[in-house]
Amino acid sequence: MRIPHFAVIAALSLATAVFAQEKKIQRADLPPAVEKTVAAQTQGATIKVFSEEKANGRILYEAETIRGGHTRDITIDANGSLVEVEEQVPFDSLPAIVKAGLQAKAGEGRIVKVESLTKHDKIVAYEAKVQSAGKTSEIQVGPDGQPLEHEE
Repeated sequence: MRIPHFAVIAALSLATAVFAQEKKIQRADLPPAVEKTVAAQTQGATIKVFSEEKANGRILYEAETIRGGHTRDITIDANGSLVEVEEQVPFDSLPAIVKAGLQAKAGEGRIVKVESLTKHDKIVAYEAKVQSAGKTSEIQVGPDGQPLEHEE
């Protein structure tokens, strides 16, 4: 099947628009409410980078941090409310049902990093980076170990 050129151009334009929405910023560029949340959430951590992103018509701020060799990224809305926390967790510390779900979804791949995704103080998913045949991909399962549809 042959894909028309305009379809390819449209798809590439859309992808560019999505990626162009996120930009790196300096801490001084954070609104005061966001800065207050960042200060409270990053005590004792090293901040690697700040970014600003427009998603679904609203502006979100992300701080990527590292503490004790583990990553922790926080997403905050313009009002200073914590939207999401992605935190690296040791595979061995996961509930057995989550381990089993990730291993099943990873198949023959090797799980190299796992992060918990927390929204509204509740873990909503576990995301794992998987290496297989020289490629890295991402998989997700819910807190019940059931597969989720996020793939990269």
